[in-house]
Amino acid sequence: MNFKHVLTTAAAFMIWSGAATAAPTPTRMNTFNDWGTYSYAGSGGKVCYILSTPKKLLPANVDHGDIFFLVSQKPGEGVSYEPQAVMGYDLKEGSKVTVDIDGKKFSMFTKGNSAWMENAAEEPQLVSAMRSGRSLSLQATSSRGTDTSYTYSLSGVTAALNSIKNCK
Repeated sequence: MNFKHVLTTAAAFMIWSGAATAAPTPTRMNTFNDWGTYSYAGSGGKVCYILSTPKKLLPANVDHGDIFFLVSQKPGEGVSYEPQAVMGYDLKEGSKVTVDIDGKKFSMFTKGNSAWMENAAEEPQLVSAMRSGRSLSLQATSSRGTDTSYTYSLSGVTAALNSIKNCK
């Protein structure tokens, strides 16, 4: 995983997410195999998150842009382990993103270039599946109607999640 690229992507995420008017630059805290950990000072306090980029992108003949999956901790906002998918393109309006972790499926709603859990009550189950799983696959549809899929390694995800447990 190219962490210079991921840090650039992580900074872009702050801009996309509207975290602040002038997006703070995240600080890379650590690397755990295929997952990096980052933090920044948000308007509601410190924000910590883990992030990874896909190992496999399909279809191979399209420009996917920067794609990543992250799980964030925002203690000042009462947010704990919130999964999010961020694409390098806008997603089809009203479409769903499907996350599959070793056969267990989760549905995410889309807005712009991002997706979040359709049922927030399932966030802990998704994070638990990530901890015990081997790989995470994600299926999405671009605003142009292109069906895309991504495969992420979950190697290092448990250590990364544990490292942001006490984000304050």
